[in-house]
Amino acid sequence: MSLVGTKFPNLAVDAMNDMGETFKINVFEEAVEKGKKVLLFWYPKDFTFVCPTEILAFQDALKEFEKRNTILIGASCDTAEVHFAWLNTSKENGGIEGVTYPLLADTNRNLAAQLDILDIGEERYDDDTDNLIITGSYVTYRATYLIDEEGKIFHESINDMPLGRNVNEYLRLIDAYTHVQEKGEVCPANWEEGKEAMSATRDGVANYLSLHQN
Repeated sequence: MSLVGTKFPNLAVDAMNDMGETFKINVFEEAVEKGKKVLLFWYPKDFTFVCPTEILAFQDALKEFEKRNTILIGASCDTAEVHFAWLNTSKENGGIEGVTYPLLADTNRNLAAQLDILDIGEERYDDDTDNLIITGSYVTYRATYLIDEEGKIFHESINDMPLGRNVNEYLRLIDAYTHVQEKGEVCPANWEEGKEAMSATRDGVANYLSLHQN
């Protein structure tokens, strides 16, 4: 079930930064109390393959997110200590050295479970022991959330494990949502900052299509 249009869970989670500091982050409060948008992206595991390419791509775009009044936060179910080890491993050795935004360490999976983004696979009970067996990896898919200044989710997407994200698409979505907030217009297909938007009326759609469709 989609969470778009609902408030992000009000829950504090352990986090780690590149300085080795452990602290709590409440994503909902980050948005509301600081009056900022938040991009929260989940990845399956530290010290893997697609994950560092995404984490470093988000770091490369960090200033662009900051220009858009947006806080960037990564997350997985790894421990804070494993995050710190990865943050101190060079890129040449598969690490993410140089990343400066915080990483959530949702080791108890409380937030990931609320968001329903864990790879559980099949749940069944063992016939002999009656124990619950989970066949999935019990780590998160590549889930991404955009949260506005009131703590409301305005975008969510979930990729399977092998599929890396397009960072520029999230910048475009933030631009579009900000345009809606500021101008009261809606953003048509393939809209980008600087392009024409349209009014959410029948005439507005007709005028836009007459100008932009063959």
